[in-house]
Amino acid sequence: MASVCAGALFAIPAGAAAQEAAEPVAQAGEAPEGNDIIVTATRRAERIQDVPISISAFSQEELTEKGIVGYEGIGRETPGVVLNKPTANFNNFTARGIATNGYNANLQSSVAIYIDELPVSTIGNTTVVDPNLFDVERVEFLRGPQGTLFGSGSLSGAMRILQKSPDLNDFDVSALVDLGLTGSDSIRQRYNAMVNVPLVDDKLALRVVGFYRDEEGYLDNVGTGVKNSNTLIDYGGRATLLWRPTDRLSIKLLCSYEYSNPKDSSLTSPSLGRNKRISDEPDRFTGKQLIANATIDYEFDFAKLTSSSTYSDFEQRFYVDLAGTFAPGSFPGAPIAFGLDADGYDKVFVQETRLASTLDGPFQFVVGGFYLDRRRDVDYFYRSNPAFLAARGITGLPDKYFQKQYTHSLSKELAGFGELTYRFSDKFWLTGGMRYGETSAQGFTEAGGYLATAFGFNYYDYALLGLPVNFDTFTPYAAVEGVKAKGSKPSWKASATFKPSDSLTTYATFSTGFRAPIVNAFAGRPSLVDPNDLTIPFGASSDDLKSYEIGAKGRWLGGRVSMNVAFYQIDWNNIQAQANRVSDSVQFATNIGAARSKGFEFEVGVVPATGWAIGFNGAYNDAKITKLSPEEAAISGAVLGHRLSAPRIQGSAYMSYSFKLATDVDAMLAVNAQHIGSYNSSFPNTPGLPNVPLSTFGKTDAYSNVNLSFGLKKGDISAQLYVENLFDDHSITYIHPEAFLVSRFGTMRPRTFGIRLGYGL
Repeated sequence: MASVCAGALFAIPAGAAAQEAAEPVAQAGEAPEGNDIIVTATRRAERIQDVPISISAFSQEELTEKGIVGYEGIGRETPGVVLNKPTANFNNFTARGIATNGYNANLQSSVAIYIDELPVSTIGNTTVVDPNLFDVERVEFLRGPQGTLFGSGSLSGAMRILQKSPDLNDFDVSALVDLGLTGSDSIRQRYNAMVNVPLVDDKLALRVVGFYRDEEGYLDNVGTGVKNSNTLIDYGGRATLLWRPTDRLSIKLLCSYEYSNPKDSSLTSPSLGRNKRISDEPDRFTGKQLIANATIDYEFDFAKLTSSSTYSDFEQRFYVDLAGTFAPGSFPGAPIAFGLDADGYDKVFVQETRLASTLDGPFQFVVGGFYLDRRRDVDYFYRSNPAFLAARGITGLPDKYFQKQYTHSLSKELAGFGELTYRFSDKFWLTGGMRYGETSAQGFTEAGGYLATAFGFNYYDYALLGLPVNFDTFTPYAAVEGVKAKGSKPSWKASATFKPSDSLTTYATFSTGFRAPIVNAFAGRPSLVDPNDLTIPFGASSDDLKSYEIGAKGRWLGGRVSMNVAFYQIDWNNIQAQANRVSDSVQFATNIGAARSKGFEFEVGVVPATGWAIGFNGAYNDAKITKLSPEEAAISGAVLGHRLSAPRIQGSAYMSYSFKLATDVDAMLAVNAQHIGSYNSSFPNTPGLPNVPLSTFGKTDAYSNVNLSFGLKKGDISAQLYVENLFDDHSITYIHPEAFLVSRFGTMRPRTFGIRLGYGL
């Protein structure tokens, strides 16, 4: 098997981390052997080339150089990964084709996202703050199931954002200002600063980071009349205190806050013209996240003990115009004013404790426990608007809301995990891992709220028939306790690694993954539009995934050439999928048959001469539905043999040239390009209507993005001129799968020119 891996490595122009080529080269004439990237994907520090996992890592230097400030850049630079981004704070990663659509509504994400030790990924139709990536140690993206060390949410991968710890010895200051212009009148401003202060030499230090972003929008909302409506205001910061009283013990306390406030969605309506969208009110996806963490590390003679306790308080808005639900002509009074204002409040506590061996003997291990306790409150307010109510003669409502419902859900996860490695020699070792977790989730409807009616009929009845009415009855909702869903399931991993030489590592891995059961928020609720439509089921059980992977990683010529390649096959059964009730577009989760994903990924980095760095990566994926019953096809809209929502081909390339402009001035010219292939937006048929094509089904465009930059650096001061989206590509990069949105298409930000000014970077 190792021979097959090694043969494939040389037979295919494929290989290792392109980001390694982007690392600074040593002084002229020196081999860049010291530019090893160290990662902690296995919960211990190892060279990325020695880790038998498909992993990409991004240092802060590379993030700054490429202008990556959030998820979007990470998605374009990582082979086998796509970021589905309808708008700011509404992100969903797809890895290795494991996705039924780009929206993932009501479903746990298939890629776990961690900020340090806190899992922040959640279900697809909730806001997720796009975190600021300044002053991070690195970002790691692990592809393939990572359930043994990172839990049930890492069905197809895990992304880790690791923030820098305080420096106990040196005072340090850094800052980065990014000023850009999109089009003729959209100004982008990004301000970042860091200060590191040793308080007691070698013992105590404080690191403080602050940031502010004001990025004017580039879309005009013809419904609200606001120009450049999708402006983003984002600000926050974090403070980290590190105390190391002894060489063995360290205690780190962190507190961070971020408020991300997009003023409108970035989804467009191409039929209205370029950079146009429509909604009766701004679509809002805002988030406020407060994180507090205490991490204690203790070095025993044989192992390192880590205890991480994290509390997160997250407030979000999910305000969306649902007018597309009832198209013109579907009812006498259609279209109608119809929207949802949902306010969510998450309180999460996470505790992880693990012990990782540090001895050099043949046995190495990681063992630990994980506990998560989450309460999510969501207030659902369904609205009309005052102008529509007045025009239709609809009166009696206390405000624009005709239905209010208060809900909350409780979810818990308790898991134990471990990985054991036995090294038969420096050339061959085996790794086995298991995680066994118990999860539970339960939804509740709280007493209160109301449904407005008159003569037994509700807002939809009168509005869709075009009839005036005075609402005089406000029926409150009774408290309802939902069915408690429980699940317990192991995740497994087995890996064999063969290292025939110091420059080549090959591996073969089998791993499994699953997602926790899902409780539908409106389980048991009938349709208010069509009582004969289906009643929302209680939820979906866990799905199941098995992954088979072989790969190889190599570095030659003193590190000037690096190559990685991985081949995989993934069998995905009892798939958790999104379904929609036809009459009112209420979403719910269910399970359907099976799918298979096959493909390969490669990364290559080359330093051909002093000052030059070249990197490229790519991926091929073929993911299809392989098993489906007629009943499953009817409720989900899926079709046997249909491709899942991931591109067949994608890749990126990077080239930079560094040179001396003067004896004390360094210069660098760089070009960075990415290509993403076309992929399906969803299943092709209408859920609930067998064999009826889905009116919103489509395929994204295959598109390319090219960025250029020219930078100067003198001492601690740096400046960089750049242009993003050089060719002003306006391809469709995302299609929302549901009809309730009139503006459903995502595009890249138009061509943007700018300058970055840095100090201490």
